Amino acid sequence: MATGMIVKALSGFYYVQSEEGIIQCRGRGNFRLRQIKPLVGDQVEFEAENVTDGYILDVFERKNELIRPPIANVDQALLVFSALEPDFSPLLLDKFLVHIEANGLTPVIIISKVDLLDSHALTKIESYRKMYEDIGYTVLLTSTLQSDGIDKIVPFLHRKVSVVAGQSGVGKSSLLNSLQPDLNIETNEISSHLGRGKHTTRHVELLQIGGGLVADTPGFSSLDFVDLAAEDLAACFPEMNEQASNCKFRGCSHTSEPKCAVKAAFEQGEISESRMKHYLQFLEEIKNQKKRYDK
Repeated sequence: MATGMIVKALSGFYYVQSEEGIIQCRGRGNFRLRQIKPLVGDQVEFEAENVTDGYILDVFERKNELIRPPIANVDQALLVFSALEPDFSPLLLDKFLVHIEANGLTPVIIISKVDLLDSHALTKIESYRKMYEDIGYTVLLTSTLQSDGIDKIVPFLHRKVSVVAGQSGVGKSSLLNSLQPDLNIETNEISSHLGRGKHTTRHVELLQIGGGLVADTPGFSSLDFVDLAAEDLAACFPEMNEQASNCKFRGCSHTSEPKCAVKAAFEQGEISESRMKHYLQFLEEIKNQKKRYDK
């Protein structure tokens, strides 16, 4: 039997990259009974009489799996957020970072459209960059119109499976086109009425860019904490996770407990106000969500 990786899923077909090239396959008939749903990024075993008539026989064990976008075996996430149009949202970025940390991926933060900023707005974006870099994240500022900073992204792609995620209309497709112009991925301008981008990406597909595989994924603007427990949230904030072992009480929520090392670090300026605020907001959201599911 042959093996390969699913690089595209569309209309019930799975396109498997193998030594023989890309083979169009369907899933095995009993996959639904076995509750197996192949995903882009899966390593699979398949058989095929020709390049358009194959069947996936087995899906190998995954190292991780994302729900939105539906993709497996990802190494890192390129989180693309615009500096303007739409405005940079540290709240939404922190929500993405929590999900990325919870799935064990390495995030690379890319702030696009910096060419649109005046000096005052650029200073503010630079302060956000320093805050996230102090935490330990990689932050790249880019402009696809001026090709500024695009070349800095390429080394991060080499020999990795990357997912590109972020708010609609931030320039994800434009960024990928800048990295590899022959892709010609469809892009749309921001809708002035809605203040957000139109959905131009219809399916998940792994594209060969920069010596690696990159998933161009549908844009979305909200995430739910369905699979994250309240007690696991702090571990998704690296600067809090670093301090949590020094809390007096095990299972400290870092809200009202005495001798909390995380709160002490915050009061000493080691944890930023915006990050602490977002942690508390997400914690409340998780608790409220659990109440709704428990009803």
